[in-house]
Amino acid sequence: MQRRFFVLVSTSLAALCVAGAAHAQTTLRVMTHSSFDLPKPLLAQFEKDAGVKLQIIKGGDAGEMLNKLILSKASPVADVVYGIDNTLLPRALAAGIVDSDIGSIAQRAADAAMSDHADRSGVHAGVVPIDVGFVNLNIDKSWFEKKGLALPKTLQDLAKPAYRDLLVVPNPATSSPGQAFMLATIAGLGEQAAFDWWGQMRANGVKVVKGWSEAYYTEFTRNGGTRPIVVSYATSPAAEVFYSKENISTSPTANLFLAGGVFRQVEGAALLKGGKAREAGVKFIAFLRSTPVQQALQTTMWMYPAEPGVALDPVMQHAQAPARFESLPLKTLTEQAGAWQQRWTRVVLK
Repeated sequence: MQRRFFVLVSTSLAALCVAGAAHAQTTLRVMTHSSFDLPKPLLAQFEKDAGVKLQIIKGGDAGEMLNKLILSKASPVADVVYGIDNTLLPRALAAGIVDSDIGSIAQRAADAAMSDHADRSGVHAGVVPIDVGFVNLNIDKSWFEKKGLALPKTLQDLAKPAYRDLLVVPNPATSSPGQAFMLATIAGLGEQAAFDWWGQMRANGVKVVKGWSEAYYTEFTRNGGTRPIVVSYATSPAAEVFYSKENISTSPTANLFLAGGVFRQVEGAALLKGGKAREAGVKFIAFLRSTPVQQALQTTMWMYPAEPGVALDPVMQHAQAPARFESLPLKTLTEQAGAWQQRWTRVVLK
């Protein structure tokens, strides 16, 4: 009798250990761009609710992240991706890395769409809209005040000698805001006029860096750099107030909404073909659209929510939504974006 009890207990413990080991191995791999940032308690709650362990893989700036996913598509390094935006969507679809079958999450309405072909859900080919931002120029207000230099009123002004060596931009090949700004100039000025302008900016000392983080946190004068004009976001002035060590009521930076210099960026999330944790991946995408996350991302990733009805954080009063912005149809992006990027490289860097 005692021996039978021992055998039963041993068998039960072994089964529990195997079950525990299997549970411990349930990992959801999430590839993101380097700016992905959500509060740890929110991520921990998702892990608890979904019964998984999150592995967040930061793949660099969004363009660099997408390159890594494309290069590894034969043996995917992640199950889910967050950070494919409407400018990168054509490349992601052409490479065939996205799983378009995401089920009921695609039926939810959204305040943003991944493309002009999306339905009321905003979903295109399995990529679900998560947040919205406006890429535009930011300026360091005190720098211009000290220099007594008037703010440029047009993109063409930036090509004048008075603004030489003042602008820093992220490279469109590796940065989604860099690509968005390039596309804004093309959509706003027209293709030939845009590349003529870029050629003039090269002659006028525009500086090109790998990504947004380097542009804003290294080259921008607000952070010790030498460039008082930077490609950033309409929400960046609000972030300056939020993170200020002093109690300030006015942002030290401001937006420049110049014609041809503003682009509406929509970031999305998707399952990756060949991913292992499909069910958990769908839950994670739904989690990104949940009200707590949509509220949190406003003051962590400084984007606007894509989920309808989510209130804006009070600090967003220091941000501005532009009255006018540029956009391009998916068909145009699919057919032209690659060639435009190559042309930009020839005009600006070579």
